[in-house]
Amino acid sequence: MKILIAGGTGFIGSAAAGEMARSGHEVVILSRRPPRRGAPYRQELWDGLHADSCARALEGADAIVNLAGAPVAPGRWGAARKKDLVASRVGATRALVEAIRRASRRPAVLVNASAVGYYGDCGDDFLYEESPPGQGFLCDLALAWEAAASEASAFGVRVVKLRIGMVLHQDGGALARMIPAFRAFLGGPLGTGRQWVPWIAREDLAALIAHAVSQPVEGAVNAAAPDPATNADFSRALARALGRPCWLGLPAAALRIAFGQMADEILLASQRVFPRRALGSGFAFRYRDLDAALKAALE
Repeated sequence: MKILIAGGTGFIGSAAAGEMARSGHEVVILSRRPPRRGAPYRQELWDGLHADSCARALEGADAIVNLAGAPVAPGRWGAARKKDLVASRVGATRALVEAIRRASRRPAVLVNASAVGYYGDCGDDFLYEESPPGQGFLCDLALAWEAAASEASAFGVRVVKLRIGMVLHQDGGALARMIPAFRAFLGGPLGTGRQWVPWIAREDLAALIAHAVSQPVEGAVNAAAPDPATNADFSRALARALGRPCWLGLPAAALRIAFGQMADEILLASQRVFPRRALGSGFAFRYRDLDAALKAALE
């Protein structure tokens, strides 16, 4: 197939592109960054906001994977930052869907990123794809993001919305920001440490994206390993993987002072996510054990 990946040069997109290419697909990258000399895939420049700038690349595509979006962390969420987060996700998705509407031959499937932030802070409750959305900025963002992607179904496109948890790899994401503190003997749980952390190995996420492209799964799909960990257990596992102690936690009050709203919606929120739809569609996670996943992520 010809697969168009929006955001294909990023932390997740580069892994997804490699997974698709190894399966024999033609990969075309849509990116706001200028194409690099010697890039392994054909790249098309787009502004992330307008259908006109991605229409040419979309022609003839059998599938679209949309991973575009500015990083949610680190930093505080001021009004300008929130506006950028919405535009880079919802705006980009609307542009792709409009390009799909205009296409002379439409793709069969749109696999669109979303986030476990959809569920909000849910304590010890198990969260399945049918669970209701929570409240807060991230919940509203995920709802708008998914709604924009769902519009493609009106044009006969199968839509998959991947609610992605913490992606484990030392090259990026939350783990890359945690590693220096733990290596400096400063790692530990956040707040009480009782909040649940949904995680997924980057290799598994790339494979799940490919699975969603080729298999008849549809709608929301939780992109998280079947065995979530509490923040305290995750911290101890990371400390073991790095050969460091796990003792210096950060109280919730300090996190709120440093990160504001983001502390409550990301660092302290509890999301005990279970990937029922992925497993039900036949997807097999390579890394279901956190210790094994962290060991692989640090290699």
